[in-house]
Amino acid sequence: MFAALFILGILSLAHTALTLPVCPRPPAIPFASITAAKAEYNLGEEITYNCQPGYVYQSGSRKYICPLTGRWPSMSLRCIPRTCPYPGPLKNGNIHFTDLSYQNFVDYSCDSGYILQGQKNSQCLADGQWSAKLPECHPVICPPPPVSEFSVLSFQRLKPGNISAFQDEIKFECLLPYALLGNETAVCQADGNWSALPECRAVECPRPEDIENGYINLLLRRPYHYRETVTYGCNPTYVLDGPVESRCEKTGQWSTKPTCKAPCTIPVKRATVLYNNQKVKVQDHLTSGIQHAEIIEFFCKNKEQGCSFTSPAQCVDGNFTVPACFKERGMIATFFKTDIADLPPCENVN
Repeated sequence: MFAALFILGILSLAHTALTLPVCPRPPAIPFASITAAKAEYNLGEEITYNCQPGYVYQSGSRKYICPLTGRWPSMSLRCIPRTCPYPGPLKNGNIHFTDLSYQNFVDYSCDSGYILQGQKNSQCLADGQWSAKLPECHPVICPPPPVSEFSVLSFQRLKPGNISAFQDEIKFECLLPYALLGNETAVCQADGNWSALPECRAVECPRPEDIENGYINLLLRRPYHYRETVTYGCNPTYVLDGPVESRCEKTGQWSTKPTCKAPCTIPVKRATVLYNNQKVKVQDHLTSGIQHAEIIEFFCKNKEQGCSFTSPAQCVDGNFTVPACFKERGMIATFFKTDIADLPPCENVN
């Protein structure tokens, strides 16, 4: 009887052991997986979560143990997408994106006047690298302008080299006697074409006109062409005012010609004056007058202080005005009175 009870007890303990609780398949965590995943886990058995490729650990526990209750604890692990570094900057271009994390794309574009060399987009990979290297934006190339080798129109590049890229300039010239009409320079544009090109035209100017009281040196009896010049001179005692040379312009007209300015007579019979920083007497040295633009300084008297000061007068194309402060003396006064020019200068009088 006792033996039978003992055997029943052993069987009861065995049944109890066989019916201990187990933990079910662990819950799924976004972007994570379990090493050695099973349908059931025994009490005390440990599991480990790992973030899937392209994702990185952010927070929470990675390891959990099956408890006596047979129910897994709350899972706190969080995996987030890996972020790729900013791929730029892209010189002369732009990078377009909404997110730099795993599996997202960036798109590349170039500024106007530049062409993309490389991939138009790139994807962030699981290892945190981009699927394609950063492209480059190369400037648009303009072909040589349509100028033939033997044309009267020629050009030169303003930058060294044999290639003209976006925003590069070239400068045009025409063979003489042709004149360049239009812009002297052209710019390589974003569409690969040049801005407006000039043209060369033959230009003639009429016979240049004479100037009053002057002449033209070596006047030719034929039409004058673009950029040809003539030089002018003035008759004796007249002074040339303006450019000595006049040029045939692309308009078919002559550039500004000079004028000949007349000399001036001095409307004073006797006076000591400053002329070219020297004291001279009008009656001895300036009887023939002075030329246009020349200046004479007259001596005037300050009666209160008994001193002298100078006042200038200039010849302007035959017109000359004596300063109002100057008082001409008669012949007798010049013998008995001190010349105003010999009085002490007013700036030296206390």
